[in-house]
Amino acid sequence: MRTRAFRLLFIGRALSLIGDAVIPTALSLAVYLATGSTGALALVLGCAMVPKLLLLPLGGVVGDRFNARTVALTTDLVRCATQLFVGAELLGGSPALWQIALAEAIGGAAGAFAMPTVSPLIRGTVAESGLLRANSLMAVVNSSARLGGPALAGALILTAGPGWAFVLDGATFAVSAALLSAVEVRHAPVPRRSLLTDLKEGWGEVRGRDWYWTSLIAHAVWNGAAAVLMTVGPALFVRELGGKGVWVALLQTGAVGLLLGSLLAGRARPRRPVLVANLGLATYALPLGLLAAHAPVALTIAAYGVAQAGLGFLGPVWETSVQSAVPAHALARVTSYDWLLSLGAMPLGYALAPLAASAWGAEAPLTVAAVAVGAACLGTAAVPGVRHLGAPGKQAEHATATPA
Repeated sequence: MRTRAFRLLFIGRALSLIGDAVIPTALSLAVYLATGSTGALALVLGCAMVPKLLLLPLGGVVGDRFNARTVALTTDLVRCATQLFVGAELLGGSPALWQIALAEAIGGAAGAFAMPTVSPLIRGTVAESGLLRANSLMAVVNSSARLGGPALAGALILTAGPGWAFVLDGATFAVSAALLSAVEVRHAPVPRRSLLTDLKEGWGEVRGRDWYWTSLIAHAVWNGAAAVLMTVGPALFVRELGGKGVWVALLQTGAVGLLLGSLLAGRARPRRPVLVANLGLATYALPLGLLAAHAPVALTIAAYGVAQAGLGFLGPVWETSVQSAVPAHALARVTSYDWLLSLGAMPLGYALAPLAASAWGAEAPLTVAAVAVGAACLGTAAVPGVRHLGAPGKQAEHATATPA
């Protein structure tokens, strides 16, 4: 935080995360009130997600070819405009669903270009010795936003209406863009080549590190398992385990665990960071298995808090390891493949979990998800690169280098 460039980046990112945290609650309520249809909400969410998934690899190429600051600033302005538009539609009193869906699709497309820039922005403003602390700070504000976002959204909706939540989000993007305009970010230029060559080179950087691509598989399985819990969990809690208040308690406990894990990551210095982080991620099997077994609710909630602490710990440790090991000129592309695999697994969980639950009961997808996430995350311990990769600055990277 003593570095001016990172300080400005941190403030802008924090404001954007706070603004984004209120949107899921506001969007779900706004669309449902406007249409009375859960299908309409699914349509809007799909319009935001599909362009993001399709354009993520291209976003990684753009993030490496151009200065990450320029790309992030541009996407902030685009997302500012889309959120202000949705806010104006809702405040006008007669929102058109297709206009909201189109605005969210444009915002999702902009997000595909924005997400790969976060890691290059941090690496370009912080010395390597401060990367873990910087990533931990970013993770803490992200966890805090998740914890307080629904409450802030509720306050805005009850006092002023959901439209103002979108206006707030648009304003945070505007402030973030203004702060980015004053930030100097180091940039490693990339020679101009074909798009396909750039994509292949980025994939070569992923494929050439056994610790990276095997961990990505584990992380994707984790996201698919999380989608299973988010799909079948609410109905199970409401019908059999104490009602919606208990489900909310589980989510809030998870948010607290996420925050604590992020704080721990800034202080811990494990000798084998990726191995320790992946083992922590395997704890997500605990709440899934306990829920499938109808264990005492208090035990399931506590296990979920522990599992989310593992996720909070993973984030900064993983980001720091990647930023230290991957060449600066390929960082945005490598990050885009990371996001693509992680986000791509979630729709699969959303789609398959209800089908399995209707055929065999909610216990079946929860059990399968618990076994899968435990096996995938624990299985990375068998990978030489995962076991041998040391903390940044303390041990040279162990990787099986493969030419792009």
